[in-house]
Amino acid sequence: MKALKKREDIDRRYKWDIEDMYPGREAMEADISKARTLAKTFTEMKGQLTKSSSNLLQALRLHDEIWQTIERAYVYAHMKQDEDNRVEESQAMNSMAYTAIAEISAMTAFATPELLSAEDGLLLSYIAEEPALETYRFYITSLLREKEHVLSDAEERILAQMSEITSAPDEIFTMLNNADLRFGTITDEEGEEVALTHGNYIKFMQSHDRKIRQTTYETIYNKYKELLNTIAAAYQYSVKTDVVTARIRRYDSARDAALYSDNIPGSVYDNLISVIHETLPVMYRYMDIRRRLLGLDKLQMYDIYVPLIQLPKRVIPYEEGLDIIRRGLAPLGEDYIHRMNEGLQDGWVDVYENEGKTSGAYSFGSYDSKPYILLNYADTLQDVFTIVHEMGHSMHSAYTRESQPFIYGSHSIFTAETASTVNENLLMKYLRAEEKDPQMQKYLLNMHIEEFRTTVFRQTMFAEFEQKTHALLEAGGQLTPEGMSDIYAELNRQYFGPHVVTDDLIRYEWARIPHFYNAFYVYKYATGYSAATAIADIILEKGPEDYLRFLRTGNSDYPIELLKIAGVDMSTEAPIRRAMKTFTELVDRFEEMTK
Repeated sequence: MKALKKREDIDRRYKWDIEDMYPGREAMEADISKARTLAKTFTEMKGQLTKSSSNLLQALRLHDEIWQTIERAYVYAHMKQDEDNRVEESQAMNSMAYTAIAEISAMTAFATPELLSAEDGLLLSYIAEEPALETYRFYITSLLREKEHVLSDAEERILAQMSEITSAPDEIFTMLNNADLRFGTITDEEGEEVALTHGNYIKFMQSHDRKIRQTTYETIYNKYKELLNTIAAAYQYSVKTDVVTARIRRYDSARDAALYSDNIPGSVYDNLISVIHETLPVMYRYMDIRRRLLGLDKLQMYDIYVPLIQLPKRVIPYEEGLDIIRRGLAPLGEDYIHRMNEGLQDGWVDVYENEGKTSGAYSFGSYDSKPYILLNYADTLQDVFTIVHEMGHSMHSAYTRESQPFIYGSHSIFTAETASTVNENLLMKYLRAEEKDPQMQKYLLNMHIEEFRTTVFRQTMFAEFEQKTHALLEAGGQLTPEGMSDIYAELNRQYFGPHVVTDDLIRYEWARIPHFYNAFYVYKYATGYSAATAIADIILEKGPEDYLRFLRTGNSDYPIELLKIAGVDMSTEAPIRRAMKTFTELVDRFEEMTK
């Protein structure tokens, strides 16, 4: 049986350089202590924040220092736990950092109500009076916009103190999913017994051996079915938290609350679902092509991920994958490639799966750390695309942190998902343009279609599920395990169409989706990929200058305005329709090539 390696058995060059943040726990705890001390100093300014422009500037700078310090400690602790979720010391560190964030949130919660209680026009007049406050103009105007949803000082303190409790559903699911859940073993294509994990699940679902796909699928979803009541309770309370918090803050709905801070109109969410629904007949046609090429009367859900063009098994070692990425991203220019190469040599990436390691992949870091990447690399072409996706996030962070102050040094998910999927689009375009072998051309074409299916259609289906569960609770209904499974089963039937069997297990898929614990997040994958489809074309036609300018903007304006710098207007249906036109053309071409 192939067992996962222990963390200590993985070569150092394939691990991230987390020690660059702190040499160990003591240094992290020192920053937590420093942040608490700074927060105490900040509380001494209560009642004085808007007395003068100099007071306001001092308060905003101190506030930034507090959060820059505690952010660094939290990121380190979180990443340390992700290395191996079973290590109790790492769990304790993560809990300690999160507790400190909750405490500091409560200590500093008076600031927003106090700033918003200032006389109309006072804060803006201070900007005119004190040039150094110009940095904070967008922050202040954004704050003023949210005035009607900010509570009193006492109420804000209560909500801040409750954050440690309201995060419980996510924490419970994370520990259950990553630390406690075991799927057992299956027999792989070489006849060896292998531990089934989050990390290799998709690899087995892409197997050309249908029995392996079926066994993998049934093993995974039967396990979630066994735990359905526990997971349903966690998710139900996550939704309740969203709904109650939105009501407390006087939003019309939890969705409105989630979209408001980014100034995203609800029409953007609705436009996405509407245009995707219009394009579902094309998805049904693609499913029929899939059914035909697999030689099946009906597709089962475990037939959805297998590549339709069978090629000799290709192992792509990590270093070879990086070389492919360098060539694919060449249109982004020499500076982009040089910075990326430096990061790859400088300990940005944690490459391979180990026992207890958090599943999946992400880009993470603090304002003054490296933009780290967690992977579970398994030597497939899909893993190469995972690297290029996460590298898009990390390069976005690198450019932004170099150009923006701390207060604008992060990104909304809305813009972040564009940066990651621009990279995916460029890599795919490169591979398809360079490939000469007809079979490999068809393989890549199928893979490109699958990117649309998984990133646009699937995430939009998830977005509908979130909308339906929250709306049901807001209308006074109850979220029961089977009720949520019914909602999911119906959406699955609608999105996949008549050529795919909606079996008795797929109804439980919602129970394994960690993104649902960050409500109204997943739709941004779909909008981001749609924007990226257009931006990749612009880069190839006109060069990367406007796009690189966009990467440097961070959170210095609302997402829709920032994306206009890169050449797309997401307030309209146009980018979604352009993406769906591309999807339709890909399906047409694939159908023609596979007749």
